[in-house]
Amino acid sequence: MKTALITGGAARIGAQIARTLHENNFKIIIHCNQSLEKAQLLSGELNSIIKDSSEVISGNLNNIESISNIVNSVDSLDLLVNNASVFYPKSVKSSEIDDWNDVINVNLRAPFFLSKGLSKKLSVRNGSIINIIDIHADRPLKNHAVYNISKAGLKMMTQTLAKELAPNIRVNGVSPGSILWPEASAEISEAEKKLMLERIALNRQGSPQDIADTVLFLANSDYITGQIINIDGGRTLNQ
Repeated sequence: MKTALITGGAARIGAQIARTLHENNFKIIIHCNQSLEKAQLLSGELNSIIKDSSEVISGNLNNIESISNIVNSVDSLDLLVNNASVFYPKSVKSSEIDDWNDVINVNLRAPFFLSKGLSKKLSVRNGSIINIIDIHADRPLKNHAVYNISKAGLKMMTQTLAKELAPNIRVNGVSPGSILWPEASAEISEAEKKLMLERIALNRQGSPQDIADTVLFLANSDYITGQIINIDGGRTLNQ
């Protein structure tokens, strides 16, 4: 079995990526921060299917020491999925330095230093890195200033790493459109949901499985690197 590390792998899209890769002969390392209970439940679920096929690593990606600990705890790796992300509304005027540090550190700095730190182990296995980006890396979402910037940086990082880590490591990205509705402080109204769906060519949301299937495709595609695939139901056609 190959081994995949998925950051933010305990819930939502990350959990579906974990299940899909596991179904396709990957051992899964589930990284989590605040969702330890969910991560342990998911790991137990996977281990009940195949013994010793999953483990949990916890750590705050806002902390550079936690990133080093994660890197040092991984013995062998075929696939790194940088999925963990911070998302909440903040306009340019309302953004403070703490917002900048919080979002940029998790969404951009952590993927960079995880990729750098794990590159030797990935290179040995001719592995790959897949970054979960966002369609708003190209066209900004209003009142999400720092988030937009972080994802635009992640897109450029994907292409930069693809060039610098070749030929032994492939690096690609997946940019979701509307897949799951935002939660907590990022929650939107029913009217906003309706307007968003009207802008999607396929007139519906996607699912976490759509993202997971694309991650699996890229993980298995030995001659694709430096590419970003939009999974958005055609939403970018109307942006």
